[in-house]
Amino acid sequence: MSCRAPAARVTHPDGSWARAGAHGDGLAVVHQSGPLRLWDLLEKVRHDWLLTGRIPLYRARARIEADGTIHLTRAGWRGRIG
Repeated sequence: MSCRAPAARVTHPDGSWARAGAHGDGLAVVHQSGPLRLWDLLEKVRHDWLLTGRIPLYRARARIEADGTIHLTRAGWRGRIG
């Protein structure tokens, strides 16, 4: 049984990647590789969001570079978009 096109794909500059797709109406199948377990990190953010009712972006500091890259920081959390 083959998987449909991935519903989600995440990559990191260090070569880490994760992708998720579903077989029909079943649960998503996740594949990931690299030094960072990206899907596991996303699941932790999701879990914390559901537990606390907020995501770590609220009250985060944002720095936007000339090339449009956005750097976000809050407490011990960091993220980059772009």
